[in-house]
Amino acid sequence: MSRLVTKEGLEKLTQEFDERTTMTRQEIAKSIKEAKEQGDLSENAEYSSAKERQTENETRIAELEAMIKDAKVVKKDKNDDSAQIGSRVNVKTNGKEYTFEIVGSNEANPAQQKISNESPIGKALIGSNAGDNVDVETPGGTVRYDIVSVS
Repeated sequence: MSRLVTKEGLEKLTQEFDERTTMTRQEIAKSIKEAKEQGDLSENAEYSSAKERQTENETRIAELEAMIKDAKVVKKDKNDDSAQIGSRVNVKTNGKEYTFEIVGSNEANPAQQKISNESPIGKALIGSNAGDNVDVETPGGTVRYDIVSVS
């Protein structure tokens, strides 16, 4: 199954993969070696902690590898003015203005205003243009977003 990502999103995944397979692996291996040198491993908290970090790191490496392998880079159609993956959309709702960047689900980070194309807001914004209004169903009820601009 393809995972939609922006070019920047794929670069971040690749960078994290590279860091984890080189620097992080080396740091963990060093920690394990130092812990082993302390002797009895059965009561060695440093060893247990390092092995746990190793498991977590290898799990994340496998996840990243799968995400990168299945990634489909979405290029923004410059001839299309409507909101799409890779677009920044300025909206107004309830008297406040927000800027969202529509990204693939792996890149979503609401704290950075990066919303997934699969999220309720992302789905509603896709295909919309400046001047449009979209209604989004939320747990608190329907919220109307007035689209100010799409870039």
